[in-house]
Amino acid sequence: MNVIELQNLTKMYGRARGIEDISFHVEEGEIFGFIGPNGAGKSTTIRTMLSLIYPTSGSAKIFGKDSVQFSSEIKKEIGYLPSEVFYYDNMKVKDLLKYSASFYKKDCTKRMKELAEIMELDLNRKIDDLSLGNKKKVGIVQGLLHEPKLVILDEPTSGLDPLMQQRFFDLLEEENKKGVTILFSSHILSEVQRLCDRVAIIKEGKIITVEKISTLKDNNFKRFTVETADLIDKSYFSIIGVNNLEVNNKEISFLFKGDINTVMEKIAGIEITNLSVTEPDLEEIFMHYYEKEA
Repeated sequence: MNVIELQNLTKMYGRARGIEDISFHVEEGEIFGFIGPNGAGKSTTIRTMLSLIYPTSGSAKIFGKDSVQFSSEIKKEIGYLPSEVFYYDNMKVKDLLKYSASFYKKDCTKRMKELAEIMELDLNRKIDDLSLGNKKKVGIVQGLLHEPKLVILDEPTSGLDPLMQQRFFDLLEEENKKGVTILFSSHILSEVQRLCDRVAIIKEGKIITVEKISTLKDNNFKRFTVETADLIDKSYFSIIGVNNLEVNNKEISFLFKGDINTVMEKIAGIEITNLSVTEPDLEEIFMHYYEKEA
């Protein structure tokens, strides 16, 4: 079953670009990554999907129900962490979380204490006195407090130190084992690579691709670095499958996807002093998708 289904979701701000024809689905029990640089349209997609802002056209279904028509019903089962969190400064953390829990008509006291302990959050402090990182922790606890079936996280790690990020990822993995579906939006590829099963890449308000992480890092992609005895013209490696070709003096590097024998034949035709063939990291693959689109 698909927990989230977006069909040609579009949001325009007058003539200004918002998002255009966004289509993807998130399956039940999946950790789904949503990646793109800041300003690509990730937050707009999420806010439109949750009917916090209304779409210009297209549709979003959550739990099989239209997110505009059944908005209040759907939101009871969703934990949402926006990219920026703002709170009433004079409240204590525990009072804010109790107030938040009251909307779900659940006693979340035990769960609140569990999550606060995991995230090292002092429930007795005033919101006003908290650092950016601690305010983010409040948002994380608030999003998971009522044990939702779907958790939507928009740039959740900004402000968290590396140790707390690790703890947060462990917490998400535990939630996922319980059957919770997670949509994780980020511009940091290593986070997505670590957590997600599949990923949608967004650029300038449009989806470029939806892939399995394993496919993105498929063995089809290799990073070649060739050191040559003599200077070689860049055009020598202008063959099908070669991308991101760079020549620095006698060092040539490129990404390759396709039949590896064609590259090896080319390399065999010149005198080389060194050769390295490695798996590219997701960052390189990500940039390749952007350049290919451009």
